[in-house]
Amino acid sequence: MEQNRKIRVGITHGDINGIGYEVILKTLADTRMTELCTPVVYGSSKALAYHRKALELQNVPFNMVTSAEDAGEGMNNLVEVLDGEVKIDLGTPTEQSGKAAFASLKRAADDLREGVIDVLVTAPINKNTIQSEDFHFPGHTEFLEAEIGEGNKALMILCNDEIRVALVTTHLPIAQVPQAITRENIIEKLQIFNESLRRDFGIVKPRIAVLALNPHSGENGMLGSEELEIITPAIEEAYGKKILCFGPYAADGFFGSEQYKRFDGVLAMYHDQGLAPFKTIAMEDGINFTAGLPYVRTSPDHGTGYDIAGSNLANETSFRSAIYKAIDIFRNREEFYAMRANPLRRQYFDKSGDKEVLDLTKDDNDTPEILNN
Repeated sequence: MEQNRKIRVGITHGDINGIGYEVILKTLADTRMTELCTPVVYGSSKALAYHRKALELQNVPFNMVTSAEDAGEGMNNLVEVLDGEVKIDLGTPTEQSGKAAFASLKRAADDLREGVIDVLVTAPINKNTIQSEDFHFPGHTEFLEAEIGEGNKALMILCNDEIRVALVTTHLPIAQVPQAITRENIIEKLQIFNESLRRDFGIVKPRIAVLALNPHSGENGMLGSEELEIITPAIEEAYGKKILCFGPYAADGFFGSEQYKRFDGVLAMYHDQGLAPFKTIAMEDGINFTAGLPYVRTSPDHGTGYDIAGSNLANETSFRSAIYKAIDIFRNREEFYAMRANPLRRQYFDKSGDKEVLDLTKDDNDTPEILNN
């Protein structure tokens, strides 16, 4: 990023028939946002005008630009991604709204890869209407992994300042979950989660709780064998790799007794196991973060809100938090890499006085051996 330039936050408009524009407009109505960053909305001037008038938010000005490179600091910017007329049917998923959502997402993802914007915040999409020859993914996470992942695996993390929940499986039918709970999959997710907690959240030695798959952690095999045969061995192997992970914990008692407060992160086995309690705890300011990728992407933890679209009832807190968190993670990564660039070599001496120099450029989780000691 150019020195002295504010962080450019790319924002996709999501489903134009939902509450995307409402939460965007309400968030950007606060002039303090442009003091913090440079917002760049990938959207439609016509859709923007429609929602701005319907919501009576005319006092939210935008600078229209053809490219995010031309975005002006100290103001809200909009990059036009749609040509021609835009038909809006509030509260109704349509083919056109799906195409509009994809056009915004594709342009923003391309700019993120090219470094034109620094972080990406996505408004909610309809996972059905966005499907096409160009988009055949269960959601944002899988699309971004394929589009800008550069071979890295993505991990969905739902978080606020109180709790962080990651998922072994994401948008998968319940009937397919048990087959996807493998030792290798759990270890991979634990490694990504641990690295993200260190790099993106600034936690030096994260403690991760791992949830069970079956009720009561399988009751020693009576209610299922996954805990004994898969999850516990995965935890033990990951712990051997210096990841501080513990469990498996039965999900109901774990959240009900507030044990999550003792950990820096929680790894759930499937979508609703982690997200149902998370949204109960953190619905208002919770956000979704796509960890594991070279780029920063966040989103609010709510959906398209068709039932309240156009009624001026949508709460923008989660969307605002998504912008804040994207900026925080971007800065945390900069600090993480800066602290590890060209580290000093540490010196040790053996009993004879001969010097042994050890290179400590290894990962912080590695414990170097002291030679000849």
